[in-house]
Amino acid sequence: MKYITTTLAALFLLSGCDNAQTSAPQRPEQEVGVVILKSQPVSVVSELTGRTAAALSAEVRPQVTGIIQKRLFNEGDNVKAGQALYQIEPDSFRATYNEAAASLKQAQALVTADCSKAQRYAQLVKENGVSRQDADDAVSTCAQDKASVESKKAALESARINLNWTTITAPIAGRIGISSVTPGALVSAEQTTALATIRGLDTMYVDLTRSSVDLLRLRKQSLATNSDTMNVALILEDGSTYSEKGRLALTEVAVDESTGSVTLRAVFPNPKQQLLPGMFVRAKVDEGIMNDAILAPQQGVTRDAKGVATALVVSADNKVEQRELETGDTYGDKWLVLTGLKAGDKLIVEGSAKVVAGQQVKPVEVQSTGGNA
Repeated sequence: MKYITTTLAALFLLSGCDNAQTSAPQRPEQEVGVVILKSQPVSVVSELTGRTAAALSAEVRPQVTGIIQKRLFNEGDNVKAGQALYQIEPDSFRATYNEAAASLKQAQALVTADCSKAQRYAQLVKENGVSRQDADDAVSTCAQDKASVESKKAALESARINLNWTTITAPIAGRIGISSVTPGALVSAEQTTALATIRGLDTMYVDLTRSSVDLLRLRKQSLATNSDTMNVALILEDGSTYSEKGRLALTEVAVDESTGSVTLRAVFPNPKQQLLPGMFVRAKVDEGIMNDAILAPQQGVTRDAKGVATALVVSADNKVEQRELETGDTYGDKWLVLTGLKAGDKLIVEGSAKVVAGQQVKPVEVQSTGGNA
């Protein structure tokens, strides 16, 4: 009887356990907030760094050797092309010029005398008044004198040029910088140091650098153009935006082997001369329009330890999938996604930390805010 009672008690306990397991509620699916991605036209803008450079620049150098007698400008002034800047002591050059002028007059006098003699001998040789040899010699002397006159003219012109070079003038118009010499300094035509530098500041170049990888990626994208394509906006060192718009003028045809970058040159008007050569700037270049761009909220995109961008999406059967992305620039609070996502994908933006790839979830659409292109 005791054995039967124990057996019934055991069966009752087993039955109670089965009922408990059967009646336990199932775990509900995890809710996640998703944004349904849509394609849209986006203006592709690249932000690059660079430095300003004068569109026109010239170094002032001496063409003759001598002592600086005067400096004829104020440092920092705007100068005109051809304006006198320095005066080199001219006395020795003027003496050389006067000597060359006298030599020319002497040669011209010889031409007058010897060529007249040659003409007389030409008449006398017909009457046998002089020998044929004397007549020929007179003609030769006349020709030599004429050649000497041409040589003296060239020497005089050279002396005149050197005398003019004692006044050093501005090769271009622009703003002149600091002078490297003072009156009394010896300068020479062969010296490597410029006396001063003149820069035209009305138009400025901005030389930007871009990696060759980015350049290849952009060229693979099918970008439409509009009136703003290749326009450049400039951000100055203090964070302010430069008031004038620039235009991308050219892209260097070679890659810098040491940096793997390509130089782009933009041209900016500089009417107030606010831009100065050598300034560090950032530039936003309008590359064109990507008609079917995907903008993904940043909270839905994460990066692993290697910096690879990833995202979680909900598939058609409500399972979590992990995608590896290639991203471009940011637009507000969104990433431009180049590969990995497409229109119609349900990107998880809320609750991603509570789910893993392959898990069944319940997607709830949330509204995306901000970040429109």
